[in-house]
Amino acid sequence: MSHHTADATRLSVLDFAARKAHREKISMVTCYDYTSAQVLNDTAVDTLLVGDSLAMVMHGFDSTVHATVELMALHVTAVARGAPDKFIVGDMPFLAARKGLGVAMDGVQQLMQAGAHSVKIEGEKGQVELMAHIVDSGVPVMGHLGLTPQSVHQLGGHKVQGKAEGEARALLDSALRLEDAGCFALVLECVPSVLAREITQRLTIPTIGIGAGPHTDGQVLVLQDMLGMNPVFKPKFLKHYANGHEVMSQAVNRFDAEIRHGCFPSAKESYR
Repeated sequence: MSHHTADATRLSVLDFAARKAHREKISMVTCYDYTSAQVLNDTAVDTLLVGDSLAMVMHGFDSTVHATVELMALHVTAVARGAPDKFIVGDMPFLAARKGLGVAMDGVQQLMQAGAHSVKIEGEKGQVELMAHIVDSGVPVMGHLGLTPQSVHQLGGHKVQGKAEGEARALLDSALRLEDAGCFALVLECVPSVLAREITQRLTIPTIGIGAGPHTDGQVLVLQDMLGMNPVFKPKFLKHYANGHEVMSQAVNRFDAEIRHGCFPSAKESYR
């Protein structure tokens, strides 16, 4: 056994289809930094998404539109260093795939060289050929349909997609085209459960849902969201698995109090 155990345990792109075939669910967590990646590397979670949501979660912007390829690559590098045993998906940010083949391939190259094992591209219209080209170039592509946050201005806000009959049909058609283009998996965001189930049944590639009900082949949540770091942010699709905001603020307040009362540092934390 070589010391490269990471490759033995890490999911490969082929494992995604195999998981779906065996009806084994896929777990994905969005992660942006080295420390969190180190923690997640020791968990059972299957795959990490370095999402362009980092523009909001890590940098305080009001939408994902502000993410750039350079910013994405910086965070991908940090996550890749922290989680050598995990399959890492890097988001292609706003318009990165819409400025022609050359620019798009430069972006893909940057993310892959930063340590991603695949890239995720939002939407389908006008970029199926590009996605097929990326796949043909040896880079696994994950699709993303439904609520595509980069198009939030056009969608008129964060609303459930595919509710109307025509919308649902169009979403299914898009999903089939992405599968034909060679995508290895597909994120479905904020679509009705019934539609997500139909798309999941029609595709041979796995679907990973966020706000898409229980019938997808996997689920994804943002780490900070599931940890309850922002207690005010609680959309319908989100479940808090911890009370992170309280845990962190209590610890810091305890630290502050111990300094004021002269309890910290004690002899135990002092050098003789």
